[in-house]
Amino acid sequence: CIGNPGPGGYGVVLLYQNYRKELSGGSRKTTNNRMEIMAAIVGLESLKEKCRVMLYSDSEYLVKAMSEDWARRWRANGWKRNKKERALNPDLWARLLQLCEHHEVEFRWVKGHGASSENARCDELAMQAAQQSNLPIDEGYDRALQVS
Repeated sequence: CIGNPGPGGYGVVLLYQNYRKELSGGSRKTTNNRMEIMAAIVGLESLKEKCRVMLYSDSEYLVKAMSEDWARRWRANGWKRNKKERALNPDLWARLLQLCEHHEVEFRWVKGHGASSENARCDELAMQAAQQSNLPIDEGYDRALQVS
């Protein structure tokens, strides 16, 4: 995001054998965490059949929420992190959990900002997307503001 919250983008690089596809998009006002989750969703939604996926992200929040089952627990608890705090981004977590029930997905964390050429490319795609003038509204972000 350019600011957090602010205009945000995501970037995805799909690799399979000699096949490569790049995807990107964004929203006019959103958060870094929402764009990290959105990148995973868009990448998985682009798969045409059930796949075994190794998903790399520089977002510890995303990787831990999925690999340590935080998101599943939040869903099971009515999107509550604990008795007092609600989980953020339940709209996106619900979509991602559903995709992970269809695909076999392993989440792996990579250090951001130059440690991986593919991660660097995702950052470039995300920044390009965040700078577009015609970005759509992130309705999930706007709904969350109205609830809180």
